[in-house]
Amino acid sequence: MRYFGLASQLKLLDKLDEWLGRRIRICFWKWWRRPKRRREMLMRLGVPRRQAIRRARCRKICWYKSKTIASGLWLTNAWLAEQGLLSLKTLWAKLAHLR
Repeated sequence: MRYFGLASQLKLLDKLDEWLGRRIRICFWKWWRRPKRRREMLMRLGVPRRQAIRRARCRKICWYKSKTIASGLWLTNAWLAEQGLLSLKTLWAKLAHLR
């Protein structure tokens, strides 16, 4: 963060934040591995049963699924922050005194 902390390109950090969130959603999806586990985890996150089944059994590639509305609604940035993901944008704002 020290390297980007000196830069004044906030758009770059926004794009990196988006990419990082999407990549972490993929990691969670792959970690859940089996459709049954995916369905259970989606239902824990508040997804209705019918939609959870449809999302869990979807055969599209992970990168595509990480951009869908469903993953954005239930694997939200707030939820990712609870899991420990730090936002580059907020870290950049904390280093504002260096600029």
